[in-house]
Order: sequence, then structure tokens, then C-alpha cells
Amino acid sequence: MSDYQALERRFQEILDLKQRPVAVIISGEAPAGVDKFSGTVPAGCAFWRVAAEGRTFSTTPSDHYNCPIGSHTHHIPLPPERANDLPAVLETMVNIGYLKMEEVPGIPVLPETPENVVYAPLGDSPADPDVVLFVAPASKLMMLEEAAIRAGVSAKLPLLARPTCMAIPAALAHGMVTSAGCIGNRIYTHIGDDAMYAAVPGRALESIARELDTVAAANAVLTQYHRERQKSLSTV
Repeated sequence: MSDYQALERRFQEILDLKQRPVAVIISGEAPAGVDKFSGTVPAGCAFWRVAAEGRTFSTTPSDHYNCPIGSHTHHIPLPPERANDLPAVLETMVNIGYLKMEEVPGIPVLPETPENVVYAPLGDSPADPDVVLFVAPASKLMMLEEAAIRAGVSAKLPLLARPTCMAIPAALAHGMVTSAGCIGNRIYTHIGDDAMYAAVPGRALESIARELDTVAAANAVLTQYHRERQKSLSTV
């Protein structure tokens, strides 16, 4: 297993992260020693906030039932008594103009239902993560995306919007993706108005970290270059 504490420090130092990256492990059996989540949350993305605050825990499909959209993106069937929740919330979203029903089939979904989903701060990850979630302003995600391009693991998808949780299956299927974050996610996770997401496949984490040093150094040189050009060439 990689040294995830060292990787987290590296990303923290270069990107000046204000929030810890979150490791998401989509597993059969939860890793030994990982506590089962207790309590309830309104949506699966709320687990991201709890993990970013320092907790490591596992969830089962039933922990995700409160959010029919998140259950859908995580390929989690709702129980019979809640089977109408997804059609009902989709109908509401369509009626208020939030989305069009024909968009729904294009939303990325996990290929199969997970037995457990484990969340942890990256440095405390109890196993190799499937996806790592970063929260940062656009200027920092710019460098992360440039590093992913250099590493050949950028998804080349457009900036994702709603629902934010689709970033997890999208990253698994395509490579690093960025998301503007949806309003529900922003409420449930408390991220700032200037923050955005990157979802990085765990398999690509080390290659992106290696390229990030080069990208950061290049951006430092280009910062000075463009400032000098700004000063010498601007007349307005």
C-alpha cells in the first residue's frame, strides 16, 4: 500500500488545501478495524464532510437511502417502501427546471452495488482508495488538472455539474474529473462558495503527485513571466 500520509502532505503543501482530501473505498468487506458509521445523514455526500473532518468509517447501502439521487449514482436500489423516492425527486427537479428527464440516463453510475463504502481522510486510508476527493478553489484545481494531463489520466470530460456524487463513478470510469458541485452537496458538505471538486482515481494518485511538482514549478515561472508582460505591454 502507498504511503498515503506522505501523499496527503505533498498535495497539502503544493495546493495549500484547506480541507483534507477524502479517500473513498468501494469494497466488499470493510477493512479490518474500520468502525461502522452510526447515525444518519441526509445524503451520501455528507459522508465526505465527516471524513474530511478526520473520521474513518464504513457505510452499508442502507446508510445511503436518504438520498435517492446518490443511491442511484452508487447503484444502490432503494427498498420497496422507498422505491418511489427517486421518481418523485426527479419529477420535482424536472418541474422546477433543474434538469430534463432525458439527461438522467447520461448520469454516471457505479457498475455494481457496493457492499460497503469506506470514507477516510487520505492520510488515514485503511486500504488503497478507489477515488480520492479534493476540495479547492479553481486556481489550485487548475494545477491538479494540469498534473493529470501530464500523467495521462485526465478524463477530458467537461466540468461536471449536478449531481456532484456522479463524480465518483465518472472518475472510476474515465480518469480525473472536476465538478462545480451542486447546491445540495454544498449545503450538506459546507464547502465554500469559491470551492470546487476534483475526483481522482486512486490508481492515478501517485502519478499525479509526481507530475504536480513539475506543474507547480512551471506555474511559478509563468507567474513571473506573465506579470512582466502585463507590466510592459498593458496600456489600460
